[in-house]
Amino acid sequence: MTRIWERYTAKLTEEKFDAIIIGSGISGLATAAFLSKAGKRVLVLEGHFKVGGWTHTFQRGKYEWDVGIHYIGGVGKKSAFLRRLFDDITEERLQWAPMPDNYDRMVFPDRSYNFMAGREQFVDQLCEYFPTERNAIEKYIELVKSCTKASTKFFMNKALPKTVSDLTYGRMSNSFLKWSDRTTWDVLSDLTDNRELIGVLTGQYGDYGLTPKQSSFAIHTAVVNHYLHGGFYPVGGSSMIAETIAPVIQRSGGKIIVNAKVSEIVIHKNRAVGVKLENGDEIRAPLVVSSAGVSATFGKLAPEISGYPQKLDQVKPSCAHMCLYIGMDESAENMGLQATNLWIYPGYDHDTNLARYLEDSHASFPVVYGSFPSAKDPTWIEKHGQTATMEAITLAPYEMFSEWDGTSWKKRGDNYDAKKNELTNRLMQYVYANVPQIEGHVDHLELSTPLTTRDFLGYDKGEIYGIEHSPARFRQKWLRPQTSVKQLYLTGQDIVTDGVSGALMSGVITSSAILRKNVVKDVLKD
Repeated sequence: MTRIWERYTAKLTEEKFDAIIIGSGISGLATAAFLSKAGKRVLVLEGHFKVGGWTHTFQRGKYEWDVGIHYIGGVGKKSAFLRRLFDDITEERLQWAPMPDNYDRMVFPDRSYNFMAGREQFVDQLCEYFPTERNAIEKYIELVKSCTKASTKFFMNKALPKTVSDLTYGRMSNSFLKWSDRTTWDVLSDLTDNRELIGVLTGQYGDYGLTPKQSSFAIHTAVVNHYLHGGFYPVGGSSMIAETIAPVIQRSGGKIIVNAKVSEIVIHKNRAVGVKLENGDEIRAPLVVSSAGVSATFGKLAPEISGYPQKLDQVKPSCAHMCLYIGMDESAENMGLQATNLWIYPGYDHDTNLARYLEDSHASFPVVYGSFPSAKDPTWIEKHGQTATMEAITLAPYEMFSEWDGTSWKKRGDNYDAKKNELTNRLMQYVYANVPQIEGHVDHLELSTPLTTRDFLGYDKGEIYGIEHSPARFRQKWLRPQTSVKQLYLTGQDIVTDGVSGALMSGVITSSAILRKNVVKDVLKD
């Protein structure tokens, strides 16, 4: 496959592009692909030395891990909407491996609960655990579907020109807002007073990073619906997402450039005219799209734009995390590792678990998520031999590492390394308790912290999901592709929702707004 990126050189300033996109995550790449398919020559600038944002992978010797894509839903059937979007921007080069029917397992101190693929199987399995709660469980699935259906018009309203959007906002948004205004806990506690059932149903809250009493029911339903028909993994690993999108961008003369960190969006007479890089070089283009997130865009890249500092006060950053990357000198098959994700909890009350941890960082982790990329990718043995990898992830407030705030990667000092060793040992206790068969085969351990996320992904507080998905977030009408600056647009999880599906949909919405046409219709026509 042709190399998908180039390193930055000053010669780039002499070239002409129709659009510059800041950031090479899925939202930036998807936006670039849709614009490229419309005949635009697009330049994608990435500050990191690798392409892909949360979809990139990294290697240590014979081991490889994904940093953000652990499973994806909605791509099992070629007719599925999300699958058709992926097929469109990759021209069907991206292939998907199904996970087991039991894609998620919720592990509590007293028992475990399996989430099964397919609506009927999902409901029936939960009813085996909670036989007196069938009515509540079935009603719950109906509400998930209702809220998800209502979200379509709400998000498509964001693609319309502002005057049209304002006129149609109520009609397109009210049925969604009645759900997004409520917390997940509020809705579920109306359905049942069984606290164990609520704890199980909200066991995927780590996929959006906000506990039931804080999260909007809208984001909860988006995640549940996304995985209701099972989980899938990119064949060849998550880096294949960027690799299969790139040719579409390059065919129209577009380029993806790494080591090109943008320091400023250049604005002249309230119009975006290009970007300035950290080295002082300027690249001009008549259109600029930022997928850096609203906090970075209006806090650092274009802080002088009137009104946006006040808007940023209305939202909060999402949670930060730490991830332990584990390499093993034996294959997943030989160790009996399954592809099923593990969600390990100290109790059923997620809000109490988190509050206790935030008060005392030595308390039980509020959640530990276990993912097994080597068991999910059917090409693993071919590429990596008789080895296996795992990731163990938990929440980690940025404040836990604030004393090293001014440090840089690999230069944080002995105290930082000692802190990481302590946390690594604590996480491995959870891993060995739930995956005991890997003991004796662990060959590599490496812990990332919120500082790692800050330095490599550009989020100031190490947040993994952009701005938090509270009820208040969905009331922010300014979270849309268009900005108050002409020819400056936004894309990314902040204008839709988190995760690969939300970021991909933001690419659809942003490119629809730029091209002034319904990109979805074009995709569905093919």
